[in-house]
Amino acid sequence: MAETEVRPLRADALRNVERVREAAALVFAEQGVDAPVREVAARAGVGVGTLYRHFPQRVDLVVAVFRDAVDACADAAEELAAAHPPVEAVAAWLHRFEQFVATKQGLSAVLYSGDPALAPLPAYFSDRLKPALSGLLDTAVASGEIRDDVGADELIDAARALAGRPAMIDLLVDGLRR
Repeated sequence: MAETEVRPLRADALRNVERVREAAALVFAEQGVDAPVREVAARAGVGVGTLYRHFPQRVDLVVAVFRDAVDACADAAEELAAAHPPVEAVAAWLHRFEQFVATKQGLSAVLYSGDPALAPLPAYFSDRLKPALSGLLDTAVASGEIRDDVGADELIDAARALAGRPAMIDLLVDGLRR
């Protein structure tokens, strides 16, 4: 096999990667991103060597967990839009986003640590989450239920500032109503 060829992971290896990502998300939510890697491996039911085989540096695991969480939050917009009236979908998404921010202990400090591996994450965050919320907002504005003078960037900033205070998200949404 040529050096540049990458072999696809076996099914068991894929399961291990998924278990490590899920365990890391739980451990990071409980203890922050500086939690011991051994704890992540133990929670995933794999050895530390297996963890490091797939995530050679802690930052690789942080990036994977962060991207998974951002993707889940962004992808929820479509489901919420299908399940709720427009303004309720906006509110539900903002609550989900607020929980996402609240459970990412220490992530802000890590994101701005200067580590080049983390440099693309703020743009990834914006590129995935802003369009998700914008679509919900556009639908709610078109329905006449909310004002049209507040954009996704402003709401994301406000919800980020309100992380850990879900009742304040309700107040924020009430302020959007016509």
